Amino acid sequence: MLSEKEVKMRIDKQQKKILVTLLLLCLITPVGILLPMFFNAGNAWGEWSAQTLKDIIGYVPQGLAKYSDVWKAPIADYSINSGDRSVIHQSGFYLVSGIVGATITYVVMLFISRLITKKDE
Repeated sequence: MLSEKEVKMRIDKQQKKILVTLLLLCLITPVGILLPMFFNAGNAWGEWSAQTLKDIIGYVPQGLAKYSDVWKAPIADYSINSGDRSVIHQSGFYLVSGIVGATITYVVMLFISRLITKKDE
């Protein structure tokens, strides 16, 4: 059986790995801006509006039609000023969006891991 110190060390190592992974993912987010230059990438997977989905598959699922206007992204189109289409501007806001999302994800996962470790004690 693991001691409390060993359990804490394992959790800390896992948290560090998660944090490093999330930071690396944030740093490569601007690659998404460059893909349409080389490929006809279209929209990112799962980021379709109801209309785009209707164009792709021919109909809008009932649940999506009902709830599609409930949630609005906090940083729509990954930009505060979507009128500026420069790659530098878009890359900067992709990074900001990635960091905000990763930070929220990390904090939630940290909170959940703390709840789990307290429950095990």
